[in-house]
Amino acid sequence: MAKQVQPISPVKNFFAGGFGGVCLVFVGHPLDTIKVRLQTQPKPQPGQPLLYSGTFDCFRKTLVGEGVRGLYKGMAAPIIGVTPMFAVCFFGFGLGKRLQQRKPDDILTYPQLFAAGMLSGVFTTVIMAPGERIKCLLQIQAATGETKYSGPLDCAKQLYREAGIRGVYKGTVLTLMRDVPASGMYFMTYEWLKNILTPEGKSVSDLSVPRILFAGGMAGIFNWAVAIPPDVLKSRFQTAPPGKYPNGFRDVLRELIREEGVASLYKGFTAVMIRAFPANAACFLGFEVAMKFLNWIAPGL
Repeated sequence: MAKQVQPISPVKNFFAGGFGGVCLVFVGHPLDTIKVRLQTQPKPQPGQPLLYSGTFDCFRKTLVGEGVRGLYKGMAAPIIGVTPMFAVCFFGFGLGKRLQQRKPDDILTYPQLFAAGMLSGVFTTVIMAPGERIKCLLQIQAATGETKYSGPLDCAKQLYREAGIRGVYKGTVLTLMRDVPASGMYFMTYEWLKNILTPEGKSVSDLSVPRILFAGGMAGIFNWAVAIPPDVLKSRFQTAPPGKYPNGFRDVLRELIREEGVASLYKGFTAVMIRAFPANAACFLGFEVAMKFLNWIAPGL
């Protein structure tokens, strides 16, 4: 069971989560670019090799062709969206925990923590879906050499002009399918590992930085182990030309399995897992540092 050291404050979770999200993007965006390019690379003509043979080949070609800036293409959209998104994510988790407590000092079970994490996934999709759509389009645009969008704002304007709000929110159902179970796994794993790593007689709030980094990094890996298949479908669906998949993710799934097999659902696996540990370690460390600061300046909030 998870030990709560003080009453849960969704408001503090909101602000600390936003700071943690900014830390995550700065550390993780380069490998997110690699992941999206691997997931959306075009099918080669007969006899022709794939554009990227794997994670390290994609990284090398991006670095040689575009420099370090190429690895950070499309980062403006997640930076703009990530602070409110992670703020809402951690707020949803805090609220989910609060709603399941009968008394402020109630200790939640791991299934309850999983349920609270799933609620956070619902909360974040409203912000996440359009930001993910814009990010993916900008990332593959740089890889193909075409310049349809001059930046995130121009991309959003063109999407809205072409298809209205539905165009901006294309892929929302797949984002929900990815984030709801994955967020449950994310937060439950983090709380579980924090409890395991806490020495006997000590409080979880006194965990050392290396242990917080380990718990946060492993939470990210467990999160993406659940999230990768729907993430592959989402990336393919969100970057497809209008009308290519009239039946939504079912058409994407059928096409992927028919043409590339079940293994295609784990495209970008290496890039995701390499990114997951350091990015989420940074996120949770940022969250914990911000929470300690908030508890210091506003203990009654």
